[in-house]
Amino acid sequence: MGRAPKRQSSLPPQTKKPRLPPAPKPGQTSTSQHLHKGEKEQQEATEHIDEVQNEIDRLNEQASEEILKVEQKYNKLRQPFFQKRSELIAKIPNLGVTTFVNHPQVSALLGEEDEEALRYLTRLEVTEFEDVKSGYRIDLYFDEKPYFENKVLSKEFHLNESGDPSSRSTEIKWKSGKDLTKRSRQTQNKASRKRQHEEPESFVTWFTGHSDAGAGERGEVIKDDIWPNPLQYYLVPDMDDEEGEGEEEDDDDEEEEGLEDIDEGDEDEGEEDEDDDEGEEGEEDEGEDD
Repeated sequence: MGRAPKRQSSLPPQTKKPRLPPAPKPGQTSTSQHLHKGEKEQQEATEHIDEVQNEIDRLNEQASEEILKVEQKYNKLRQPFFQKRSELIAKIPNLGVTTFVNHPQVSALLGEEDEEALRYLTRLEVTEFEDVKSGYRIDLYFDEKPYFENKVLSKEFHLNESGDPSSRSTEIKWKSGKDLTKRSRQTQNKASRKRQHEEPESFVTWFTGHSDAGAGERGEVIKDDIWPNPLQYYLVPDMDDEEGEGEEEDDDDEEEEGLEDIDEGDEDEGEEDEDDDEGEEGEEDEGEDD
């Protein structure tokens, strides 16, 4: 008899069970958990920094408001002293133009004719607007007016709400043949035909112009540097005098060095004479011995 066929088991074949990672021991966490926790801490710290910064900004705004009030208060307190100073300055001829000439940045704008016109300047005043931050006005007062009809020339600088600067100035009523803006333009054309369409750089063209990006910077120099204490630039020593004194000192030093050389030469000659005398005495002694 043949063998009976083998019976197949109806149970599915057994497979190996996947090995699970060991459970972490108490007090231990995985690397991914560490990273997740670190990112969360950074996010929380960033949010806290933003909150603190908002408080700082709020205090800065509050400080600006308080500083503005203080500036307004002391601007009013300073006015009587500015007025008294202006009256005293008017008694000193050419103080205004000398102050401008001695200032390194303002003097760069001054041509010979600018200086001549500013010799009739009797008073300079700077007035900040009520809220201080919105701008200021520069006033130039003249008694004698050989160049123009105006008694006062004013230039205002404004800042709008977006912080963009703008300016406007008095229209100068020039006397016949005295318009310095035309003369300045002609001088510039002669100096450089290539740049004849550009506005020349001078005090008058700065004062009457409004498109120059640096106009506000020069106005700030007058407001913040000259106006608070013009005397410091009026009393600046003349550089030519200082150079002359320096040259005289150099000449004196050279003369002293020359005298020292002469004295040393005399000493050397004296030593040579002494040597000659000693030699002659030695020859005489030898003659006597013979």
